[in-house]
Amino acid sequence: MDDRYDPLLRRTADLALDFIDHLPERAVAPPVEIDTLAALDGPLPEDGEDPVAVIERLVRDADPGITASAGPRYFGFVTGGALPAALAADWLTATWDQVAGMYIETPALAVVERTAARWLLDLFGLPGPQTTSVGFTTGCTMAHLTGLAAARHALLARAGWDVEARGLFGAPEIAVIVGDEAHVSIFAVLQMLGFGAERVTRIKVDGQGRMRADALAAALDGRDGPTIVCAQAGNVNTGAFDPLAEIAETCRARGVWLHVDGAFGLWAAATPALRHLVAGVEGADSWASDAHKWLNVPYDSGIVMVADKDAHGSAMKRWGTYLVPSDDPAIDGSNWVPESSRRARGVAIYAALRSLGRKGVAAMIERNCALARRMAKRLAAAPGVDILNDVVLNQVLVRFSPGDGADAAAADALTRDVIARVQAEGTCWLGGTTWHGMAAMRVSVSNWSTTEADIDRSAEAILGCYAPARGAAVKGNER
Repeated sequence: MDDRYDPLLRRTADLALDFIDHLPERAVAPPVEIDTLAALDGPLPEDGEDPVAVIERLVRDADPGITASAGPRYFGFVTGGALPAALAADWLTATWDQVAGMYIETPALAVVERTAARWLLDLFGLPGPQTTSVGFTTGCTMAHLTGLAAARHALLARAGWDVEARGLFGAPEIAVIVGDEAHVSIFAVLQMLGFGAERVTRIKVDGQGRMRADALAAALDGRDGPTIVCAQAGNVNTGAFDPLAEIAETCRARGVWLHVDGAFGLWAAATPALRHLVAGVEGADSWASDAHKWLNVPYDSGIVMVADKDAHGSAMKRWGTYLVPSDDPAIDGSNWVPESSRRARGVAIYAALRSLGRKGVAAMIERNCALARRMAKRLAAAPGVDILNDVVLNQVLVRFSPGDGADAAAADALTRDVIARVQAEGTCWLGGTTWHGMAAMRVSVSNWSTTEADIDRSAEAILGCYAPARGAAVKGNER
């Protein structure tokens, strides 16, 4: 045994297992003042410390500020936990310390990632690896960036412009069209790629946040220049899906590049019970998703898929006399993502998919959706509690009112008060949002380990926070 590693890694494993053992009962997000974490700060030590002591101190000092986001009652930000196999594979990935850029550097993990990519295309019902390329990115934002960079290349190449060589100065203008409730990550990427976050055309949406296909068709009528449309599979507030089949047909008929934001909603394709929600998604040109959200693998784990391999590879190409490309470019992971030096992100995905199997993935997605409906039903039974969305997936939007005749401002204030009380109480954690001008509580059920008991316990905690908040609001109005 190497004494530099053996006691250190065994102690680290013990500390990690202790955290996991206590995770189900841990206060999900205990309120902590930053001063409580002062022990993590301070000057750089002059002399090094024993590695075991470093890890023990890190665990001790960080513990007050570690949320139980990996646990079963964290319902914020569509954040899944980490499946046991995925977590173990992530540990191994760090231990192997492989650069997953070229096959020649890490043959085994290159094959693992290629296999994981093929499995994902199969699960999502997308065109196969003969035509579709897959890249493993840091997250969905970089998956969007990569997919839209491929779109930029393809559209400008059709117009006779080499954007990678010549840049955007003097290039034909590319129009970008998005739904009025596109996710913020789309706009972040548009500014990074030089499209501009504010020069997009926004398409009206319906009451659930779905892009209106008729309004999109009208916006495209008369356009003859390069155009990208960004559609959504899973609205971040409601879980609703754009009418992807109609949108894909409209874009295909006009030669428009269609990119689909499927950060969490694309996983509906993995289950027969929900596959109808993404009908037509295979007709898009690029797709982005996030495995940490609903496949429940550790961060970072974005996925980009592009139906035009040439456009994808050209947008990400790099040169170097020292680089040794494979005969098969599909197996060199750096061909499909912005980074050359990166960890083998696909290993955790591979382990998760192999541990669950097709049926296990479907069961996990369906179970979370059923639990979201259970949460909505439990909360809606209380007076003054409204569910604002159709619970078609794993998202629940909740609004609280002081009583009949209360105005919107009073309901907004009460809703925000309930959210703050729930976050401070610690049984579960969920966030707030603004939906169509109204304050709302947003519940996202995405964790593999969440049970009906967790939902019931969390619903009781929410209603337990609601009762005194409502009472205080009523008394305030009486005064």
